[in-house]
Amino acid sequence: MKRILNLGLIGLVLAFLSCKSQNYNAMFDNTEPKLVSDQFTFTEGPAADKAGNVYFTDQPNDKIYVWDWKTNKITEFLDKSGRANGTYFDENDHLITCSDKEGEIWKISKDKSVEVLSKGFEGKRLNGPNDLWLDGNGGIYFTDPLYKRDYWENFKVEIPEKNLYYRNKDGKISKLETFTQPNGIIGSIKSKKLYVSDIDAGKTYVYDILGEGKLSEKKLFCEMGSDGMTLDKEGNLYLTGDGVTIFNNKGEKIHHIKIPEDWTGNVTFGGENNNVLFITASKSVYTLPTKTKGLR
Repeated sequence: MKRILNLGLIGLVLAFLSCKSQNYNAMFDNTEPKLVSDQFTFTEGPAADKAGNVYFTDQPNDKIYVWDWKTNKITEFLDKSGRANGTYFDENDHLITCSDKEGEIWKISKDKSVEVLSKGFEGKRLNGPNDLWLDGNGGIYFTDPLYKRDYWENFKVEIPEKNLYYRNKDGKISKLETFTQPNGIIGSIKSKKLYVSDIDAGKTYVYDILGEGKLSEKKLFCEMGSDGMTLDKEGNLYLTGDGVTIFNNKGEKIHHIKIPEDWTGNVTFGGENNNVLFITASKSVYTLPTKTKGLR
């Protein structure tokens, strides 16, 4: 009986490893992330425009750069970005940014003109909008943790809670939930899901999107926090911190991508076919071709 049980256990382990291997092989070639550039101070906020070029921030230096997938070259897009952190493109290819120097949300056009979409909540300064996701209805979900920056001038905490907010298409902001330290956020219009990381609590949660700015009770998705995050078309969730860790839509870990940096801040899909992982990690940015595609 013991031998049978042992054989059964071995079979289960082999089946698990086989499943994991199949999942990995279906997503990646046997390649390592490729360093594109290490010229930065701290990279964050990657987002792909409609052409597949990826814009990202170097927040300490208050700049936004763009990676051109055709040439694999990086050029400066904008100086003085309000200390942009997380970013996302809207349907008109405007770059929406969490610009935390003054606790604002910006809309930046390709001609580099800027519109401030949000300056605070109920007359109070936000702590520092960190990451955001657009719901396709003109609404913006965004996280507002508190990471005090050396470059903030005359800053005082006006909102002691660290919250998840929703800004509707008319500009009204609603507080949705309080966390220990909310950070990465991503959603799926197709599956009507919203994922939010409570990074200091070491957890990522998932909500059902019930309407514009209306969410179900949060459910624990996995026991891991994340800085930035993204989704692929199969519904796998990519979390960052120690490299990139991938979970399937059931919250099961299926793969880990090692990145040779102290911290991996964020990740998105870009490139001509939206199938290249673009990874921001400390002073560097990396690319990794995949066999899947990002969720648009």
